[in-house]
Amino acid sequence: MDSQLRVLSKEKNTITLEMLNYDNTILRPLIDEILKDEQVEETRYYIKHPIIDNPEIFVRVKTGKPQAAVKRSIKRLSKVYENLEADLVKEQKRLAESS
Repeated sequence: MDSQLRVLSKEKNTITLEMLNYDNTILRPLIDEILKDEQVEETRYYIKHPIIDNPEIFVRVKTGKPQAAVKRSIKRLSKVYENLEADLVKEQKRLAESS
């Protein structure tokens, strides 16, 4: 199930997105990566109700477009995780062979 982002509100320097089909494990790394962007002034996520609501991500930028900051962050984060599965399989095999 792939996560999707839906725009809830957008202004000149802010955007609020709803994360659909999400996995909790990606929220914190995504927020951390967005905060690394020099153009981002503030970002946070919140969930109104943990069972029935989807998380919302708020981003405010100093300069530029907030949606561009989110896109850059997602691109950087995807590069970090693109080889994770293969690396884990290799490490599992290495550990199995050394046992």
